[in-house]
Amino acid sequence: MLKILLARAHQGHRTMRYPDGPAPAMPVHFRGTPRIDTSRCPDGCRECAEACPTDAIAFTEGKPVVDLGRCIFCPECERACPEGAISYSSDYRLSVTSRSDLHVSPGEELRLAAALDAKMMSLFGRSLKLRVVSAGDCNACASDVNVLGTIGWDLGRFGIQYVASPRHADGIVVLGPVTENMRLALRKTYDAVPEPKLVIAIGACAISGGIYAESPEQHGGAQSVVPVDLFIAGCPPQPLTILDGLLRLLGRIEKGR
Repeated sequence: MLKILLARAHQGHRTMRYPDGPAPAMPVHFRGTPRIDTSRCPDGCRECAEACPTDAIAFTEGKPVVDLGRCIFCPECERACPEGAISYSSDYRLSVTSRSDLHVSPGEELRLAAALDAKMMSLFGRSLKLRVVSAGDCNACASDVNVLGTIGWDLGRFGIQYVASPRHADGIVVLGPVTENMRLALRKTYDAVPEPKLVIAIGACAISGGIYAESPEQHGGAQSVVPVDLFIAGCPPQPLTILDGLLRLLGRIEKGR
């Protein structure tokens, strides 16, 4: 026993200190919120939009608008731009409370998720139980959702836990584009959660259908079946992106940070 205690003391503190401390550095290959410098965009150029595999870039009055709910954060638009006008930042904050807030024009900042109202905060602010529903996902988002339970992230320290039954849950986390085979299951899971309840859509597929959006066997994301309270963009979202979104919803991160 003494050896075990000494070994544990030697290991030190393994859980990250975020949000009380600084956020961990993002991996070098991480791609966060895209940035577009319109001053470098050639007149009439649409190369970025044509290269986008999910039609996440559209032009309004000659200016590109990126739908982060459809974006899979691949580098195709960046590669296609002849003037290098588009690039990806290291900003991991990609959660919003309204689907329309994921449409971002050049120069605009993403309107990040707002905290729950006072009544909902009094219910869920200290303890939030979530049922995860894999509605046709490829398991990438599921992997990053699951890693939040490991010692490095320790989601439970915020009172957030995943549960096995919707009847024991305060809300559901939806992963995947909601395939036809999972549509009824998702609806039944939602109906089984006691009121009031929350729905969190994680990843491009759960928000818009993602790379499966053109398939007739899917329903274009969670919002087509159930109301959504929090959208977390990415393909898949980095674990820090997911954690950041959940903590913003619970008012654990100050507005403007």
